[in-house]
Amino acid sequence: AIRMALAMRERVSELTAKWRKLGYELDFGVGIAQGYATIGGIGFEGRLDYGAIGTVTNLAARLCAEATPSQILVPQRLLGMVEELVEVEPVGELSLKGIHRPVGTYNVLQLKR
Repeated sequence: AIRMALAMRERVSELTAKWRKLGYELDFGVGIAQGYATIGGIGFEGRLDYGAIGTVTNLAARLCAEATPSQILVPQRLLGMVEELVEVEPVGELSLKGIHRPVGTYNVLQLKR
């Protein structure tokens, strides 16, 4: 997921200059979390969507909402799993809606060389 987000960020930054000339503004921020989610059909007959629900999806959505343009935010828990692969900068402890405790958060800068 982090590699994909980095590739998306690079491509969007290339396109942003072109779109800006046409009068369009585009921001790209990502929140990534890892954990268990319930997936399946959500809704009712006639209006059924396939999706994921749970604390992990809420955390990823809240991190995404906090991300500034070009940021890829990950919680400290996820960083512990990928820290040998990526360079990050600390963002700090974020208080996120629906999450009971502040979340130590990091911005992914790039893959380590």
